[in-house]
Amino acid sequence: MTAPIEVDIPHRLGTAPAKERIGSSFGKLADFIPGGAVTEHRWDGDTLHFTVEGLGQRVGARLDVSDANVHATFELPAFLAMFSDKIRAKLQKEAPKLLE
Repeated sequence: MTAPIEVDIPHRLGTAPAKERIGSSFGKLADFIPGGAVTEHRWDGDTLHFTVEGLGQRVGARLDVSDANVHATFELPAFLAMFSDKIRAKLQKEAPKLLE
């Protein structure tokens, strides 16, 4: 396993509204892997745990929601590590759209 990709997404929604918006749109984050799809997800308090699968790879992800920030963590398998900069850039661009 490589070092995780971590991205912070500031917001002004408060925890409950942010969780609501994320809950209805987090599947869009699977697009960072071509052909990727969310195969598992569950809320544990204010943390959404989910798995994205694509290209024969499995990525574990976590979104920690607070009143003013969402901290996203993505655990990349070694095969995808060489794309970590591109994946991070795409997440930084696309993740804020979850809160719109």
